[in-house]
Amino acid sequence: MKASLPAYDRSTLKPGIVHIGLGNFHRAHMAVYLDDLFALGSDHDWAILGAGVRAPDARMRDALKAQDCLSTVIELDPKAKSARRIGSMIDFLPVEPDNASLIAAMSRPEIRIVSLTVTEGGYFVDSTGQFDPTAPDIVADGANPSAPATAFGAIVAALKARRAARIVPFTVMSCDNLPGNGHVAEAAVVGTARLSDPDLADWIKAEVAFPNGMVDRITPATGPRERAMASEFGLGSDPVPVTCEPFRQWVLEDKFPAGRPALEKVGVTFTDAVHAFETMKIRILNGGHAIIAYPGGLKGIHFVHEAMEDPLIPAFLDAIESREILPIVPPVPGQDLNDYKALIIERFSNPEVADTERRLCLDGSNRQPKFIVPSIRDVLAAGGKAEGLTLLSAMWCRYCCGTTEAGEVIDPNDPNWDLLQARAVEARTNPAAWIGMDAVYGNLAQDADFVARFGGALADVWVHGVDAAMRRYIAGL
Repeated sequence: MKASLPAYDRSTLKPGIVHIGLGNFHRAHMAVYLDDLFALGSDHDWAILGAGVRAPDARMRDALKAQDCLSTVIELDPKAKSARRIGSMIDFLPVEPDNASLIAAMSRPEIRIVSLTVTEGGYFVDSTGQFDPTAPDIVADGANPSAPATAFGAIVAALKARRAARIVPFTVMSCDNLPGNGHVAEAAVVGTARLSDPDLADWIKAEVAFPNGMVDRITPATGPRERAMASEFGLGSDPVPVTCEPFRQWVLEDKFPAGRPALEKVGVTFTDAVHAFETMKIRILNGGHAIIAYPGGLKGIHFVHEAMEDPLIPAFLDAIESREILPIVPPVPGQDLNDYKALIIERFSNPEVADTERRLCLDGSNRQPKFIVPSIRDVLAAGGKAEGLTLLSAMWCRYCCGTTEAGEVIDPNDPNWDLLQARAVEARTNPAAWIGMDAVYGNLAQDADFVARFGGALADVWVHGVDAAMRRYIAGL
């Protein structure tokens, strides 16, 4: 087996984009779309300059620079795996504490887009989902704006330089999996600027575009298995290959005043209805991940596809999606929600992806308030009881006690693990202690009926086990 190489002359590429955060998702998503576009023979002035602001980014830079900034992407189609070398990134900027090289690159007039994948938790939001200007890293950037440590401080410094030089501002494009990711990025950039230069903050608010977008592709973490696959395709000792499912999707608002690549030619959807697409994805796919994660984690199941082979977990997923989630997802242009649900089930079942239950269980304190709790609220507001979603929340609580049903220790799997574990232990006798986490549940602790249903579900999981609880819900009991 051989990996395919870029189908264009990389020497013709010129940079148009600085991308911050060269993790697996970016290299299997945005970088692939641009690689496809360049292969059509056009838009060669939109190549990527990679960048990072954290110490691990320097290790990624070393690995990619050693292979001419080529990324290996292996598509895990159950029928036949394939590998390709992605050539859309042409350089990786030095990773520096003061981000001087990054700021200088973003200040160049040919850079018309600055894009980010800094993870859902990288936008400095507080428990209400708003930008937190008191976060220590942001406060530090406000006090020292000429040598910022964060991506947002660096963006502010570059925009300030461009304004002084009368260069059109670049568009800031978040590619992270967040509701209203453009709005979230705007709040972070404007909020950071306001700490040191309120006039600049007002100018950014008025002049800089922050398009919202929905992104989707399952990309497992890289380990020995993935490196061995790269070797099988004749790529030697590539230390950072990316594996991914065949499916990918990108939906964007067309708000790029400084110009953009013609991504519609390679399957990107430009629409004013991004919110509808992202709601569909977050509720059905990301919510679906949580639904299969915690019962699988408690049962000691390792791989996601193995969870989908379980006698009860797929039925549990389908029942919650059909009864509780699909009815509260708004219509999406050109999409049938039942077809989308079927596609999600098919994607979760792909054995080649070898995604892990532990990865899906990771960071529940950040993911649950984005992917599960909003659906609970909407179901309750519509007069329902959200019994399946409540049961899932109880399984998350049980998981955070730190042992599987077989008594095996679950290693810490959340930045707030100690707090979660203490709350989960207390919730065995006082369920309100769990629902009282305002950062996750907001004011749901004031809904006595919901708290009582949660307590009943948690007791059911503890006393009768995950399988019995799922079986009762599936049967409608």
